[in-house]
Amino acid sequence: MKRKPQKELKTVRDWIRWSATCFARGDLFFGHGTNNAWDEAVALVMWVVQQPFDRLEWVLDAKLVEAEKQQLAQLIDKRVQQHIPLSYLTGEAWFAGLKFHVTPDVLIPRSPIAELIEREFQPMLQQYPAKILDLCTGSGCIGIACAYAFEEAMVDISDISTAALDVAQLNIANHSLQDRVSTVESDVFDGITGQYDLIVSNPPYVDAQDMASIPAEYQVEPRMALESGDDGLDITRRILAKAAHHLTEDGLLVVEVGNSWEALEVSMPNVPFYWPEFENGGHGIFMLTKQQLLEINKAA
Repeated sequence: MKRKPQKELKTVRDWIRWSATCFARGDLFFGHGTNNAWDEAVALVMWVVQQPFDRLEWVLDAKLVEAEKQQLAQLIDKRVQQHIPLSYLTGEAWFAGLKFHVTPDVLIPRSPIAELIEREFQPMLQQYPAKILDLCTGSGCIGIACAYAFEEAMVDISDISTAALDVAQLNIANHSLQDRVSTVESDVFDGITGQYDLIVSNPPYVDAQDMASIPAEYQVEPRMALESGDDGLDITRRILAKAAHHLTEDGLLVVEVGNSWEALEVSMPNVPFYWPEFENGGHGIFMLTKQQLLEINKAA
């Protein structure tokens, strides 16, 4: 009878090597926090043994107890056989240096908006934002990260999905931000009142062609948080049509459209979209001021 691998694998080093081999052979897609089998294996094993990444060298030769071996074997099997993204297996993901709880009710955080938050949305943001809206929030990661970046700001985070808002509410509590961050159930701007100095959104933006060919790992994520019509811009157009009404005079709109950025520029050739560059990788995020939005809507 073939022996189970956990009988032969003893140390953290053994399990990382074995996990990486299983992942490399598993025809997996890596795009939810890691981009290769080895880093995914390190992340999984260190999560199971509950040690931070910077302790890896210290624990490589530490032996796992039987319960940890069994847990790892089960998680590796789910990752390979069911193509479940690692963050859904562990229930956590990192964004802008912060840890967030995630479930299959929300997208796994991975937006390059994190880099813009670290830059405080310069050079486009002209005033300190007293009020911020994170539109289509999902896990709440963007709004919560903004609350850390702008420590005096009040932040609303909104989503059409009540299940997503439950996850976001838990993340607000986990970061002890209940006094400054609030959830709002809203279909884009339909449930939003008032004005904001900064509106940030990572809405659904995957077009029909890409939706038909996305890897299995992305199919585990909520479909309503990904697809947005034939060209991926159905939600973005709704945002552009109403955002000016919800921005203060010097307010700024920041929206991620990913690979749909080309379709957006083709459909709106006269709009002065500002597309920031990213040192850490990423693309497809535009910025527009309220005044620019007013001019766009006037010309429409």
